[in-house]
Amino acid sequence: MKFPAPVSIQWIASLINAEIWGNEKEAATGINELHSVMKGDIVFVDHPKYYNTCLNSAASFIIINKKLEAPAGKTLLITENPFGAYREIIQHFNPFMPAKKLISDTAIVGEGTVIMPNVFLGNNVSVGKNCIIHPNVSVYDNCAIGNNVVIHSGCVIGSDAFYYNTKKTNEVWFTKMPSCGRVIIEDDVEIGANCTIDRGVSADTKIGRGSKFDNLIHIGHEVEIGKNCLLAAQVGIAGSTKLGDGVTLWGQVGVSKTLTLGNNVTVLAKSGLGDNVPDNMTYFGIPAEPALQKKKEFVWIKRIPEMWEKINPRHVK
Repeated sequence: MKFPAPVSIQWIASLINAEIWGNEKEAATGINELHSVMKGDIVFVDHPKYYNTCLNSAASFIIINKKLEAPAGKTLLITENPFGAYREIIQHFNPFMPAKKLISDTAIVGEGTVIMPNVFLGNNVSVGKNCIIHPNVSVYDNCAIGNNVVIHSGCVIGSDAFYYNTKKTNEVWFTKMPSCGRVIIEDDVEIGANCTIDRGVSADTKIGRGSKFDNLIHIGHEVEIGKNCLLAAQVGIAGSTKLGDGVTLWGQVGVSKTLTLGNNVTVLAKSGLGDNVPDNMTYFGIPAEPALQKKKEFVWIKRIPEMWEKINPRHVK
């Protein structure tokens, strides 16, 4: 998430009651998770396992619970609860704003776009030209929809990420990570009925131009889908996964988090994908593997009774 304008790191330290270790004259331009940070961003880390990765990331400002020697150009904000400090910054710059009406006064709707009854467009939503938004669609705050987009009934665009900090130290095991990213849907996309697309935690979820979704599809936070992708019914994609251009996922495919699927990949129905896939490959199975290899395995599995009978004929009924 980018701030509306650069913010003094002294002011940030005051907000979260942190000690500054480094350059106190700098200004932060945004706040992000570790995998999305850029120069000028604030990031948090509260586990020694990730100290070095965080200190050597692109982030300029690091909220941390231990005073360490920081690399040149980094400023540490030292506090007992970095996650709580991160949440406080997010909630200050991205507070919850209750809706007053179905279509917000701050929503922008392009020429030729049809908004059907019972559609909800939240604060600062933008919808491009010549779109059709069918009944009972909800588009949460700050999401952006391009031109010539069709969204069918029952879709929810921009719901919060399923993302929690897990620490079993008291009765509350799961603390929610605030979602301050957006959903961006590019031109010429069609979203089938009852699909859900989560906003990013700190960066954006993106649906590439020309992509088409069947019904009942879930897209997790900060997923990036390339151009001209085709997703069949009941596909589920977990957070921060990236699909290249021309990817096809057939019915009930499940894709794990933080994966990368190359251009023109096809995953056949009912597959469970847990690894990256290079360009132009077809995968199948649970766990999914190259389809030709998987089909050969099935042939051999079918031959097991025959082979067993030849080896142990007396034990076969």
